[in-house]
Formats: sequence, C-alpha cells, structure tokens
Amino acid sequence: MAASSSSSASASAMGGGGMRKAPSMEWRWVSTEEDDEGEEDGDTVEAAAAAVGAVGRGGSFGSEEEEDEEDGGGGGEGEGEGEDGEKQKLIRTVPSVDWFDVEGYEVSVAQHIEDSEEFDFGRTMFLALQTLAVVFGDIGISPLYTFDVMFSKYPILGEEDVLGALSLVLYTLISMPLVKYVLVVLWANDDGEGGIFALYSLICRNAKVSLIPNQVHSEKRMSSFRLKLPTPELERSIKVKEKLESSLLLKKLLLGLVLFGTAMFISNGVITPAMSVLSAVSGLKVGIPNASQGLVVMISVVLLVILYSIQRYATSKMGFALGPSLLIWFCCLGGIGIYNLSTYGPAAFKAFNPLYIIYYFGRNPFQAWLSLAGCLLCATGSEAIFANLSYFPVRYVQSMFALLVLPCLVLAYLGQGAFLIANQNSSEQIFFSSIPSGVFWPVFLIANLAALIASRTMTTAIFQCLKQSIALGCFPRLKIIHTSRKFMAKIYIPVVNWFLLFSCLGFILLFRSIYDVGNAYAIAELGVMIMATVYVTIIMLLIWETSIVKVLSFVITFLSLELVFFSSSLSSVGDGGWALIIFASGILMVMFIWNYGSKLKYDSEVKKKLSKDLMRKLGPNLGTIRAPGLGLVYSEIVKGVPAIFGHFLIALPAIHSIIVFVCIRNVPVPVVPQTERFLFQRVCTRGYHMFRCIARYGYKDKNQESQSTFERLLIEGLEKFIQREAVELSLQSGDDIDSDEEPPTPSRTIVAPNGSLYSLDVPLLADFVPSAEVIPEASCSTPQHDPVVDYTQNLELELAFIRQAKQSGAVYLIDNPIVKARKNSWFFKKLIINYFFAFLRNNCRRAMMSMSIPHTNVMQVRLTSYV
Repeated sequence: MAASSSSSASASAMGGGGMRKAPSMEWRWVSTEEDDEGEEDGDTVEAAAAAVGAVGRGGSFGSEEEEDEEDGGGGGEGEGEGEDGEKQKLIRTVPSVDWFDVEGYEVSVAQHIEDSEEFDFGRTMFLALQTLAVVFGDIGISPLYTFDVMFSKYPILGEEDVLGALSLVLYTLISMPLVKYVLVVLWANDDGEGGIFALYSLICRNAKVSLIPNQVHSEKRMSSFRLKLPTPELERSIKVKEKLESSLLLKKLLLGLVLFGTAMFISNGVITPAMSVLSAVSGLKVGIPNASQGLVVMISVVLLVILYSIQRYATSKMGFALGPSLLIWFCCLGGIGIYNLSTYGPAAFKAFNPLYIIYYFGRNPFQAWLSLAGCLLCATGSEAIFANLSYFPVRYVQSMFALLVLPCLVLAYLGQGAFLIANQNSSEQIFFSSIPSGVFWPVFLIANLAALIASRTMTTAIFQCLKQSIALGCFPRLKIIHTSRKFMAKIYIPVVNWFLLFSCLGFILLFRSIYDVGNAYAIAELGVMIMATVYVTIIMLLIWETSIVKVLSFVITFLSLELVFFSSSLSSVGDGGWALIIFASGILMVMFIWNYGSKLKYDSEVKKKLSKDLMRKLGPNLGTIRAPGLGLVYSEIVKGVPAIFGHFLIALPAIHSIIVFVCIRNVPVPVVPQTERFLFQRVCTRGYHMFRCIARYGYKDKNQESQSTFERLLIEGLEKFIQREAVELSLQSGDDIDSDEEPPTPSRTIVAPNGSLYSLDVPLLADFVPSAEVIPEASCSTPQHDPVVDYTQNLELELAFIRQAKQSGAVYLIDNPIVKARKNSWFFKKLIINYFFAFLRNNCRRAMMSMSIPHTNVMQVRLTSYV
C-alpha cells in the first residue's frame, strides 16, 4: 500500500538532516463520524510533526489521536473499527498542508560551505587577523599576570620551584585550551555558534528536554529517527535520550546548569577587563619605580571608561585595526621569550619533564595546591575561544591557535621561567621585569592595547551569550543593536555594556590589586569550564555516539582536573572570590526569576485559552460585525484561541474581517531561513477567516523585521498557504472531503453607521465579489450550495479578500497583562512574582517592540493575570 511504500523514501529524507516533502499520496484511517478536521482545543498543533514521524515509521499523515490509534496501516481502502469500536474508513489523502508545529531541529539552517570554497589568500589572511583579535585576545594577555598570582601563594625557594610551576603552567596550557577546547569542544558548535547556550540548544534539538516557556513538544520518536545500523553506541544514545526525556529532574538539572554557567560566564566578562587592564597598567611601576598603586588604579579606570564608551563602534568600524595589533602583541610575546632564553640560558626547557610537577607538590603540598588557582589563569580565555566561534570557521580557529598563539604563549612562559631561574627574588611584575630596557615603553603600550582588546573580546562574547539566552527565554528582553549589515553576529547591547562598565569599575575600586581580582577570576573561569565539560559529555553520548572509552577518558580527565583547580580557587573566597560569588548569584537569580515567572504566565494562558466549540457557537462572524481589515492578535501560546481574543470580542463593536493569531517563537537554532519564517494553520472553518501564525526566529537572527516588512512577509506567507491548501485539497476525491461549513441558519443583518449591511451568520466569503473599492455588502440570503466545493473559484475569492483586507490596513491587538500570584500562594512566590518578576517585565522590551509599530495601529489590553 502507499503508506508502506513511501516509508523508506521518507525515512531517507529525514535522515538527511533537513525536512523533506513527503510523497503526494497517502492513506489514513478516519472516523466515519468525523465532522471537523481542524484542531480541538489545540490538539492538532502537533499534526505536522506527528505526520512526518508517522511517514518515517511507515504510517501516514493525520492527527495525534489518530496516530495513537493506528496499528501500522491497512490492506487497502475500506472500513474497519478502532480500538474503542468506533467505525472507521481508510481514505486516500495528501500530506497535510498544516505544517505548523515544526520543531527547531526541523528548521533547515544555513550550512557552512568553507570546504567547497576555493582558496583565497587575501581572505584567508584577513580572517586569520580577525581571529586573533576576536577569539584569542583574552588568552593572549594571560602572561601578564599568571606567574605573579601563582607565586603570591607559593614563594620561590629554588630553581626546582620555578621549574615545577613552569611545568604546571605548560601542561595546563596544553591540556585545557588546546586539547579540550580547540580539539574537542569547538566541534560541539551549533551550526557554527558557540557558547554554553549553543550546547544546550543542540541537546534540546536532539532530545525533548527543554523546559523553556513557549516550546512545543512534538512527536517523541521523531528527533531520534535515523537510518543507521544498530551499534552499541546507537543503542546507548537512545537510552540516554529516553532517560533525559523521561526524567523531569534531569531536565531541571540541565536548565539549572546552563543558567549557572551563563551567570559565571557573565561574571567572567566583568573580571576579565578588570584583571587585564589593571595588570597591564601595573607595568608602569616597573618603568617608573615611584608610581603608586593609586595612580595605576586611576589610569585603569580611565582606560576602561574609554573602552566601553567606544564599544559600539569597536564592534564594527574599528574591528579591522585590532587584528594587526594582536599580531604584533603575539610577536612581542614570542620575541621576548626568545630573548630571555638566549640571555639566561635554556634551563627552562627542563619544565617539559612532568616529573617537576611531582617535585613541586612534594616539597610543599599545601602551598602548591593553593597556587593552582593562579596557574589556571594561563588558560583564561579558553571559553571565549568557543563563545566567539560564530565569527569564524572552526578550521581557522584551530590553525591559528596551533600555528601562532600556542607557540608564542609557550615561548613567553619559557622566557619568564628562564628569567625567574636567574632572578629568584623577583616575584612581582615578572613579565615587565623581563622585558629588555630598550623596548620597555613600546611593549608597555602594546600590552595595554592588547589588554583593552582582550576586554573587548569578552564583552563581545557576553553580548552573544545574552542574545542566545534572551532568544531562548532565559533572560529579560533587552534592546539589541546590530552594528553590521553584513555580519549578524556583530551586535551591541547598550544596557549590558554600561552595566559591565560599572561592575568592572566596582571590582577595581574594591580590590585595587591583581592578586585579589585573580582569585575571583579563577572561580569564574572554572565555573564555565565545568559546565562545558558536562554538556560536551552529554553531546558525545547523545549526538556524536562516541565510544564509551573516549567519553570516559574525556570526562574523567578534565572534570577531575577542573574540580582540583576549583577546590584551590574556593580556598581564596575570602581574598576576593566572595564578591564574584555574590555577583554571579545576583545574575543567576535574575535569570531564574524570569524563567520561573515566564513559565507560570505561559501555563496560565494555556489553561485559559478558548475552546473551538465557543467559536462555532458564535458563528462565522463571531457574533459581531466583521469590519474590513487585518487583525493581528498577539499571544504567547502556540495552540488554541487565546483568552484575550474573547475580551476583544466582548469589548469591541466590530472585529476585523481576517484574524491572525500571531505567536513570536524563538526556536533553538542559530538561524531560521526567511522562507521558513512563518508557519500557518487555519482556525475553525474557512468561513471564519481565522488563522494562526508562528513567526520563528533563531537565537542568531535579528529580533524582528520592521512593521511594514513583517506585514508584507506575513501576508505573502498566508497567500502561499491558501494556494498550497487549495491545490492539495483539489487532488482529493469528492467522497474523501468532509464539509467544514456550518449548517444553514436564518440570516441576520446589521446596518453599520456608514450604511453598509453586515451579516452575522453567512460566512464572509460566501458571496464575496472582488472589488477594488470597498468591501461589498453581504447578502441577506443564505446560499443553498456549499461555497467551498470549487476550490479554484474559492481560491481566487479568498486571495482577493485578503488583498482587500490588506488595503484596509492591519491593527495589532496586544495583551499586556499584569501578572500576580494567587492570594493563597506561599510568601516567596508572591515576593518573586508580584515584585521581582513584575519589575523585570515592566523594564524589559516586549517581543514586538523592535518592529516600531505606530501607536495608531495598536490596541492594547491590560488585564490582571493570576498565576
């Protein structure tokens, strides 16, 4: 039969990673008493996803309830009984045009085609220089302070101490940035996007673990459907997926970890400028021995104010100059290292022997353990390498790190080690003390410029991280400015920029020393590293299907190392880490409150949605006058009729001739192609002229188009939907089509103030005649024929009707509720919802604000919603 014969074709299409159109003819069982093919309380919102999953399993397109009752197909066209004894018949049909609930992983995303591009030397060099500035700025500044912080906890007592500390730094640098991030974590990108939220969204698309509001659950087995040979890795992947999907505790844990990791990453972005600029300016005390620490702090504050003041322009217009500056800086690091090795001897090369690490801990285990927090600073910026990946291909990042960044850093640390072996009394400002006197001031200036670039690198990474978290509903919506028309990743968030500035200045003025700031720096860095290890491990098991030996080697090696480093960092909480923990806790609380309140608000709207029976009782004209025009009703629910629409029906004397329920939905993918931006579904029967539209945006997409562009794209998508629907319905046989129209009822008419007659019972399209002037008057007589049998004629009438509604203009019907906790709620819930969440809602941007809708086109209702 047709269903079984199309199974393999559909399966192979799904296996290709993108959504493919199913064969044109299918078979399905339907009830002989079925009188409505639309949704019932929103139960067909998942029809498309279930349909595609059914085709992959040898089934057919139909509603979710029908899928549950199928037993795998039938022998041919005929009749039978369902499990509950209901009469059924097998009819020939076509794929549902209502591809409404298409999950994020079904959205085809733009693929990188770097492998197919021809080699361009000029473009390669340009990308290489930009990679240095955007990706490696943070890790490139670490030689300024690593040994200073490290030896503040472990004083140098001999050459063995220097070699032990140097060996620890070298192997930390190789294991963390190189092996973990550059060789492993970079490949866990989400279609080129990096960061902790990119890891979470990648997992959400391969397993139904998302607890973020406004995310619809589609057919469970669909995301794991692939044509693969049975292997132990595949079996383990399916078990991991089923475990994650069935455990609410694990879902909450995954969401909690991503919120915690984001909070630590933002904290890291505050500490990085303070540490980088303060350590670079501290070199002034070497060039000018009488310079005070107060002067260093004052200059650092001035430089940071200048940096954040031009951050918006540095993101786009000044970016081209930063690459060469970082190239000069890395060359300085390598050159100074070579100079010190040639001047003080090659003894530092002994540090490549890992036995010196054992000797280092053997002489004084406690002090060596305390120094681990400072040692980790050599790997700061590792998470920025992954977070800023959206700008460049993985191969460029890996090549630049292996060929330039890592060799220069190794030479810099070896040179400092050689200097310390010869000058064991110098434990402060080691980098600047090791610079040849003749080039001190030029290197000092380049070091300060590199520190500012490193600060910009982390700020840019935070902008990307927050944009992802806002798009996925885990952070209050903020104004995002795209500073480049060519590159979507170049963004600027004004509120966050100034918040980071004041926070950074607070850390500098509070501690005034790189040693206390360094202790907080290590805590923030490790918090992000540990979260990345956990998520990459899940990706290895769930998506990559890596062998268990490799997975265990990865997680045991890096998680154990990071926990040891983390324990050392926590020992310094009293020296400066406490401020960062308080700061990160505040960020985490904001994200938790927003997610918690948004979830309660969304659940409340879902419970209060209107049933379709009520719409049918009101009739095609919804019990009111249908005036010309397009009404866009905004809501956050993706199925059912929002309750606010009932309020509009009661409060307004007339409702628009075409109603579209619009839901702006952020899906866990980087980019949604413009052709797949809108998904449409017909609400009730054709005479009602009510549709549902989901406008989908990825976390890398620009928030929304302008108002005029949005309306134009929406109407074009609606017209295409109606055309596709008419073509596919015309392919069905007449016996297979169940009439959607309401039974004839006595007609009632109302005379509008302008003298026009409007019917309250006759479907609007029943006797519509296209006119270029005004909406025609509705007839008072009820037609005696089915108005939708002739699909070709019906299509032309409906398209003309839409065009005339478009000419009359669109009005945005918006619900802006006041969210409060119920009176019988517990105290902390009232505190969170009534005060904290209300404050965040009142001070954040609404989803449609970026479209700049004129006030004359907006009708807003403000009701109290109890959650």
